[in-house]
Amino acid sequence: MPVPVLEARGLSRQFGHVRALNEADFEVYPGEVTALIGDNGAGKSTLVKALSGNLALDSGTIKFDGEPIEFTHPRQASALGIETVYQDLALAPHLDPVQNMYLGREIPAGGIGGLFGFMKTKEMAVASRAAFDDLGATVRSLTSPVGEMSGGQRQAIAIARAVHWADRLVFLDEPTAALGVRQTKNVLETIRRVRDKGIGVVFISHSMPHVIEVSDRIQVLRLGSRVATLNAKETTMEDLVGYMTGAITQEGEK
Repeated sequence: MPVPVLEARGLSRQFGHVRALNEADFEVYPGEVTALIGDNGAGKSTLVKALSGNLALDSGTIKFDGEPIEFTHPRQASALGIETVYQDLALAPHLDPVQNMYLGREIPAGGIGGLFGFMKTKEMAVASRAAFDDLGATVRSLTSPVGEMSGGQRQAIAIARAVHWADRLVFLDEPTAALGVRQTKNVLETIRRVRDKGIGVVFISHSMPHVIEVSDRIQVLRLGSRVATLNAKETTMEDLVGYMTGAITQEGEK
């Protein structure tokens, strides 16, 4: 069995009287799509924030490539090749798609121009367009502010950015929520292509058909704890709903 690219054991986090994570376990392997599902309030977003350096934990351990690690900042996760697309997308609305794609990763111009803050704008634009085309995203303008674009275009830009920079693991939190049928198909195909490159993908979604279609394994959270790890090809939507609601509490027990 390969070593998980990311592994968590016994993660707990409390907000006041609310226990968002309760001894939660999680792991994802290289070249695997693992879906993370659960009802609203199950702890999915809290877990993703903890595993991507956006949230401190009360207790628990995280390992990257089998070695213990403590995430203290999102940049630390990015430096390891971990990227995340949150539901709020985290795009700068006043910047254009290329500027968002390279935000914090701008390519300075050579020579004295770079010293004065000039960038290789053409090179960044060409790479951005290639990333959008690879996703099948309809980004009509590379020079308009993303705040003026549709929800579907903004979603596609955020996903393309994460996929472009991730080389070990990408978290996708409801990546198809604002997309139409064609764009959704493109995203699911992109997820498969990313997996086939040996990159781990964590797919968070409320769409059970999409979860079963694209995932290799499915991990179910309920009340802040993992209650099941399932082979996607050997499970049904009824099983998933059963674990999410507590109708099924252990494998085979109803």
